[in-house]
Amino acid sequence: MLHVLLSAAVLAGAAVAAGATMHRTARWIDREFRYGRVLRSVVAAIGIALATSAMAIVLTTGHAHDIAGLFACCATLLLVSVLFIAPYLRRTVSVTLRPRRILAIGAHPDDLELACGATLAKLVDQGHEVHTVVMSHGASGGDEHTRALEARNGSLYLRATTVNVLDFEDTALREHEQSMIAAIERAIRDVRPDVVLTHSAHDQHQDHHAVHQATMRAARQCPSILCYESPSVTRSFSPEFFVDVSTHVDVKVRAIELHRDQRNKPYMTGARARATAAFRGGQARVGFAEGFEVVRLEASAIGEF
Repeated sequence: MLHVLLSAAVLAGAAVAAGATMHRTARWIDREFRYGRVLRSVVAAIGIALATSAMAIVLTTGHAHDIAGLFACCATLLLVSVLFIAPYLRRTVSVTLRPRRILAIGAHPDDLELACGATLAKLVDQGHEVHTVVMSHGASGGDEHTRALEARNGSLYLRATTVNVLDFEDTALREHEQSMIAAIERAIRDVRPDVVLTHSAHDQHQDHHAVHQATMRAARQCPSILCYESPSVTRSFSPEFFVDVSTHVDVKVRAIELHRDQRNKPYMTGARARATAAFRGGQARVGFAEGFEVVRLEASAIGEF
């Protein structure tokens, strides 16, 4: 009977360690829990300790056998403790009673995650419906197939309902303004958004500015339009609307990290994302925030952000 229990302990420890380090499970833990990476590391370490100590009990005798038994007991108690504490580390936000539809539009595959990733993740967790449109594959800045896949992975990590990656020519989006307007109008007809998020007019990147202009024309009948802050905004960017993202700034960082094709860019770092969110948080009198310029804002359309 003892050997059966010890075998079960070895298997359980190995399963816990493997589960905590598997790619899909790791991504889920990072998305669902605060301090997700720390939690994963602790669980994996406990699993390894449980498996190895249980195996040592079988293979050793005497004093070593007793020490292995003590380690196994400690590992089991720690695992139970972590499983008890974990629910308290889960990201929790109040669920809205009036869910809205949000359409977020970006020029390049990483724009949405960099600019408003935490807001989008929080909105989803509150019960709102988020849809994303990326206007280009970003071929001029990297591998177009990789970047298109990363755009989808990034939006799906934020848990967007739909992700639409278009194939307009980046660095030359202004030359396709009419086609972009038509594409955005189609997205608006499909989603019927209460709120549209897009680039700011105060952005020195030509593609970002072109998408802003196209969105203004296509979304002329939408009740609320907010413009987010990308790394290339000018000093004229002046947010008037802030979203407290203290519970989701780590989700934003993880979403940015999914864009590995662009990882060498200086603005693609967790430190930069947190610094910007901390600065806007100071303006909003919260821990971390993302700021938006208001083009048009209807209170009933915004609801509970």
